[in-house]
Amino acid sequence: MTEPLVVVTQSGAVQTLALNRPAALNSFTAGLHAQLLAALEAAAADSAVRCVVITGTGRAFCAGQDLADPAVAPDFSPGAAPKDLGEVIDTLYRPLCLRLRNMPVPVVAAVNGVAAGAGANLALGCDLVLAARSASFIQAFTKIGLVPDTGGTWLLPRLVGRAQAMGLALLGDKLPAADAERLGLIWRCVDDASLMQEAQALAERLAAMPVKALVATRHALDAAAGMDYAQALAHEAVVQRTLGAAADYREGVQAFAEKRSPTFSDR
Repeated sequence: MTEPLVVVTQSGAVQTLALNRPAALNSFTAGLHAQLLAALEAAAADSAVRCVVITGTGRAFCAGQDLADPAVAPDFSPGAAPKDLGEVIDTLYRPLCLRLRNMPVPVVAAVNGVAAGAGANLALGCDLVLAARSASFIQAFTKIGLVPDTGGTWLLPRLVGRAQAMGLALLGDKLPAADAERLGLIWRCVDDASLMQEAQALAERLAAMPVKALVATRHALDAAAGMDYAQALAHEAVVQRTLGAAADYREGVQAFAEKRSPTFSDR
């Protein structure tokens, strides 16, 4: 049997999706896109899943787009028409990024090695990013005459500010995981040997929390970036009105009053 391009495992309420093209550093092909999107769609539809972890097999997280993939590989013969990379973005990367950003549960990236180009921005599009100390992040786009994609133009300045975003995007230098944490690009840098253990522990912690409120927090923070202060306050009222009518709010308040651990169920 052909090995799946995304290996799906479940532990309790945590589902792990491992990109599985290790010989090609888990670089993207149309097939990998299709399987990863399908796995995310399945996780989104499964009420038993309360947190998702994305990682890579082998020595890389994801090296970005596989440039040998027929969808993007240039035809070097004289007079050949150029490949339409905009179509690749529209048909493959955009749906993946939007699905990831709109997951009904928190998503953790466990970056186990190099995350380059689209692979770096796939990780940064997750809610929390843990990276092994030996991992690195590379905005490799300008090295082949392109701009950051997979949400990179939106994510980078929001995560680290314009000055750092410009440096990362223009120069395309390798950024070690420890420096990525120092800049605020990622949540935590951890020892290589403990990456998956810490990612699982973090995911289990998130899964036990009120995931509907966690996802609402993601959307509220992203929305507030385009609002003034008064608009953000008004939006908070709208979100709190919805969450305040949900079961998790009642359970959280009751558990606090009864001095016990809450059991959250909304999703």
